[in-house]
Amino acid sequence: MEKRRRLPGWLKMQRASGENYSRVKHLVEENDLHTICTSGNCPNIGECWNSGTATFMILGDICTRACKFCNTRTGKPLPPDPDEALRLAQSIRKLGLKHCVITSVDRDDLPDGGASFWADVISTVKLINPGLTIETLIPDFDGRPGNLQKIIDAFPDVISHNIETVRRLTPVIRSRSKYDRSLDVIKFISAGKRTAKSGFMLGLGETEPEIIETIEDLFKAGCKILTIGQYLKPSDRHMDVVDYIHPDKFENYRNLALEKGFTSVESSPLVRSSFHAEKHVGLDIF
Repeated sequence: MEKRRRLPGWLKMQRASGENYSRVKHLVEENDLHTICTSGNCPNIGECWNSGTATFMILGDICTRACKFCNTRTGKPLPPDPDEALRLAQSIRKLGLKHCVITSVDRDDLPDGGASFWADVISTVKLINPGLTIETLIPDFDGRPGNLQKIIDAFPDVISHNIETVRRLTPVIRSRSKYDRSLDVIKFISAGKRTAKSGFMLGLGETEPEIIETIEDLFKAGCKILTIGQYLKPSDRHMDVVDYIHPDKFENYRNLALEKGFTSVESSPLVRSSFHAEKHVGLDIF
């Protein structure tokens, strides 16, 4: 068994607690909702939930893919819950949010990958929460334009799809997904006049030229918002961490991406896909 490496000081995290944290936790559990915050062991759960925001995960918590970096359960998912959209919309209203992030597991078992369900969730959330802005963090839907168009037609404010890693490492750590397919998804989102967002991890053995290439590829595809964070190994069955990247390097990549022309860049060790997502549409949460 691999000996667990000691985390550097800049990756030390405080235990999640606080009044708002407890409030969000209770609401999520009471309404039988899922969040990527808990399924993905996000290091920012305390900060985000205390700010009254969470990344809600629809279509269950069992994924049909088995990516080697992700802590979400893999297996045969349950059928979609027809009441999920309403429960989610009502929970967002109870929290009084002005902005929310919605993501999902991959559902390759469904004919359209869950795109129609996605569209219904977005429409229901908007109907019950007038004025709410929405970011959707979507799967690749196998790159099928018809499925992607269903998301675009539901009019979320930001559509995010993570490329996750550099081209060379994609076949190693991503299940079924392809680097160029993810770029095509970003291109399709951008061409559909929606704000396109993506993100990737460092610390899996990528080189600096590969990182720069990924930043350039995303920008050329029409990506406007970028997140870069440190990969942290969720369990012994996941990919090993090759390097812990110093915060100064993250800042260098942030500046480089801004110089390339990205509208907004979040880049630091603890950044995750939806970290400070409310800023990307220029809103405070409350």
